[in-house]
Parts: sequence; C-alpha cells; structure tokens
Amino acid sequence: MDYLKSVVPSQLVAERGSNLVVINPGSANIRIGLAQQETPFNVPHCVARYTTVGNQVPKRHVQDQMLNSQITTAQHMEREKAYDIIASLLKIPFLDEEVANNSFPRKMARVDGYNPPNTRKDTAFSWANIFEKKPDSSLASESLENKGANMESIDQHESNDCKEASSSECKYRQFICGEEALRISPNEPYCLRRPIRRGHFNVSQHYPMQQVLEDLFTIWDWVLIEKLHIPHCERNMYSAILVVPETFDNREIKEMLSIVLRDLRFSSAVVHQEGLAAVFGNGLSTACVVNMGAQVTSVICIEDGVALPSTQMTLPFGGEDISRCLLWTQRHHQTWPPIRTDALTKPIDLLMLNKLKESYCQIKEGELDVVAVVHSYENGTPAGSHKTRLTALNVPPMGLFYPMLLVPDVYPPPPRSWFHDYEDMPEDTWHIEFPRRTDMSDGLFAGVNGGLSMWDNFPVFPTKPKREEKVGLAEAITSSILSTGRIDLQRKLFCSMQLIGGVALTSGLISAVEERVLHAIPSNEAIDTVEVLQSRTNPTFVSWKGGAILGILDFGRDAWIHREDWIRRGIHVGSGRKYKDSYYLQAQAMCYINS
Repeated sequence: MDYLKSVVPSQLVAERGSNLVVINPGSANIRIGLAQQETPFNVPHCVARYTTVGNQVPKRHVQDQMLNSQITTAQHMEREKAYDIIASLLKIPFLDEEVANNSFPRKMARVDGYNPPNTRKDTAFSWANIFEKKPDSSLASESLENKGANMESIDQHESNDCKEASSSECKYRQFICGEEALRISPNEPYCLRRPIRRGHFNVSQHYPMQQVLEDLFTIWDWVLIEKLHIPHCERNMYSAILVVPETFDNREIKEMLSIVLRDLRFSSAVVHQEGLAAVFGNGLSTACVVNMGAQVTSVICIEDGVALPSTQMTLPFGGEDISRCLLWTQRHHQTWPPIRTDALTKPIDLLMLNKLKESYCQIKEGELDVVAVVHSYENGTPAGSHKTRLTALNVPPMGLFYPMLLVPDVYPPPPRSWFHDYEDMPEDTWHIEFPRRTDMSDGLFAGVNGGLSMWDNFPVFPTKPKREEKVGLAEAITSSILSTGRIDLQRKLFCSMQLIGGVALTSGLISAVEERVLHAIPSNEAIDTVEVLQSRTNPTFVSWKGGAILGILDFGRDAWIHREDWIRRGIHVGSGRKYKDSYYLQAQAMCYINS
C-alpha cells in the first residue's frame, strides 16, 4: 500500500501495462494495443482471402454480399418523408423543392456557407499490392521503409511488375488484413470477409461459424505480430483484456475468449463491457454511455461502476449508414458524378465515403454545401478525380435521430439455434433445484428459485436474442435512463451523458443530442436539465483506454481466467468457479470490483 501511495500514475501505467494487451473488437474496426500505450492501433476488422476460380460461382467480392435485400418502395417513401422532417428542422429546402426551383446546373451553383480548412487532403486511395514481396529485391525492400505516397507507388509498381512477370516468379498473398484488404481491386481473386456485422458474429449460410472464428483469429494474430511485434513464442508472458460491446451474446463472448486463450496463447484474460470501460476511460463512476459505432449504436446506464442490464438498448445503425445516406442524398440532388459507386460490393468506395463524411458532414442549421473531390475506382486502374459541389451535408448525420432516413441494409440475423448454449446447463440446472451456492448470488444462477430474479429484463438466456429497437437516438437515451425508475438517478444520468465511438466526433452532435433528448422527455417527468459531458480523450478510443485502466488497477485479478483452466473444461480446481457458465461471465463483465 505504501508503494501505491507514493507511485506516480505514469510510472504505474508503464510498469503494469507493459505486458497487458487490450483488445476491443467492433463490427468495422478493432482496437488493439498495449495498456501502456496512449492510443491503440485502430485496424479495419476484415480479412481478404485468396480464392481460386473454381471456389466461387458466381464470384463474390464480399463474403456476405448475396444476403443484402433491396430497399422497398415503402422504405423509400419513409426515407423521403424523414428527409423533409429534417429539412424543416435545419431550415433548408425540402427534398424535391430544391431541385425543382433550381434554374441553373447544380455543379455551377455558387458555394456559400461552410468552407473547409485547407488542411483536408483530397488524396485518393491506391489499390493494394496483392503479391508477396520478392525476397531477392533488396532495392524494393529498402524503399518500402519510406512512407505515404512512396509506399503506395512502390506497391502499385511491384504489383504491375508481377502481373507482367510469369506466375512462377510471383505468388499471391494467401490473406490480406486491415485497410489493405479494403483496397483490393474487384478484378483480383480475393473475397473480403467481415467476421462481425451489426454487433454480432456474421454467421450465415454463406459464412459458417468455423470460418468466422478462423477469420477472427487470423486478423487478431496478424495485428499482434505485425503491429505489436508479439510473436507466438512470447505470448505466454502477456495477459489480455477483452473489452466487448454490449451487443454480443454469451456464446460469442465465450468463443472470443477461446480464441484469446487457446489460439492466441495468452496466459490469462478478463472480460469487460464497453460501456463500463468507457466510464473508467473518462474518469467517471456514473453515466449514460451512448456508443455510436460504424454499424451499431448502443445505450447503457452505469451507476457507481456497475452496468444496469435493464437499461441496455441497441439501435441497428451507425457511421457507415450515415456514409451510405450521404451517397443517396447527393445522387438525389444530382451532385454526384456519373460514376459507379457501390458501398456494399466495393469496399474501397465505402472507404472514400467514410472519408468524405468525416471531412464535411456536421450538424448545423442552414444550407451546408462544399466543393470536394470525389474519386472513382474502376477495375484496378488508377483512381479518377471528379471535382463537384456536395450539398445538404448536414442531413445524413441527423439520421441518428430519424433512422428511417438511413434505411440499414437488411442482413438476416444468425439462426437463433446457434446461440443456444448447452454449456450454460452442465448440471441440468433448468430442471433440478440445487442448494444455493455460497460463491454466487441468487440472481446469477439459473437453477435457484426459478432463476430469473436479477436478469428478468435482460436477454442473457441463450434462446433470447439481444433486443434491437426501431427508434431514434434521443428516444433510446430517454427510454434507457427513465427505465432506471429512480428520480435521483435519472436526474444524475440526464446530466452525465457520454458520447463515445467514431460517430461522436461529428461536429455539432453534442448540442443536437442535448436538444433532442430534452424534447423527448415526457412532460410529466420532473426533469428539465440535460448535459453531454465532454470526453477527456478521443471518443473512438475511450472504451479501449478504460479497459487498459481497469487492467492496470486490478491488483487481485480474482476474475481473471487462466489459459490452462479455460482449456481444461473451464473449471478452476479448488475455487468452484465455472468459467464457461455464461451467467458467471455476464456478471463479471457487468461490474468492476477491486479486491
């Protein structure tokens, strides 16, 4: 204890964080880094695998592209209606009114209002090099140490050289991870796989569970070796902190623990929830955490370092939907160049749309136009540049409050039988009354007193999927906070809202959330103040940082799971812990108790 009183925080982080790897997986990106780092590596959560021609008929550029369903007429009408509602709020012309009243060509229109700073670069993405680097090419390897445009031009040059050379000299890379995987030309023999989609494992008839797990292992292992430089032979000297989104089901968490401990070979691991970690990442103890990721938005309330399960809500939209809405808006206003942009089957187009959204979209009243460079990517040829005037750039992010504007692509969820987890019932606890276990409270053990006491409002049971809501962000936040049922806690939470995730960086979002939430509170509730707390660190990395802090402060490590114990049927001899019992895992991830 004397040591803790005298130690400097930075020294504590450096000493205890050097062998802790924090892993925070998401639908579009995964954040991995050592706990002692200021920021993690933020890597696209995907892998492109080499495919022979005979493997796929018809050829798929993206593993799950066949699942997407087309937008219906009703959805299209609802989208146009949502646009007009937003237009009236932002004091801009309605969807079709502007086009009808415009007497001169769109691209010749005068540019008013928002002028972006010149620091933004309109640089194009280059196609990835899909060939293994020649070991005998010393000149190329020296040059590869250069960064930026030089690196890209060398990749392109090497790729072209290989195409001209015979197949015996060049060899396709078996798999490509990270952003490079998104920059592969559709002409090349690769198929992109995203193991997590909309906050769940991307299991389907086109993408079996075993492939999903294999791809997760491949991506995580690649990051550990290429970015963190931790080889397999040294993994036993490291422990892992798994910071999981609230959307994951029990079986998904357990499969990820198996990857971390069994396949990646970490010596021990612990699980924490993203919402809980975010609170610690910002130095708070009580907050309503609104996590706005690329594909899913989730809301959960934390009180005194404990997540409240009944307050959790999941909304099936995120930053990528705003990017696709940006494309739809520009096409409707005829400001998009006549190029074939497809965010679903051409990942490089989604990269470009995300970049445009992050550079120019914000929430503010009045017309918001900008002159920008849009790139076209066709069949492996260098990117084409098109200068154009983009309009209504404040409309897409407002889709967070009016989700009908976003019309998420409809991917069917994994079959529910997949989530039925028989390891939750190793002793037939559904059918037999067992005496109460001393090391667990009643609410954590399904066979005691009928089970459902603590978890009756929370879908932890394997046959029940996590609940998804079809409401806007303001309604979800209000509903989540009001469900706590205590006026003192409600007032505290409404004044302690915390926005995290990449979408939280949107300019003007904080004031929009405060205004919309205040309007969404029913008039009979005695609440008249709302406030979004400023994040102390980059909102994209708050949960990762919180996971690092939790790992460094956890001196007792009572909840940590050791590799041998997990592999040997998950039983820790002598302690009576059933690591693989989902209710135990759920309870452990829900709160932080420092022994």
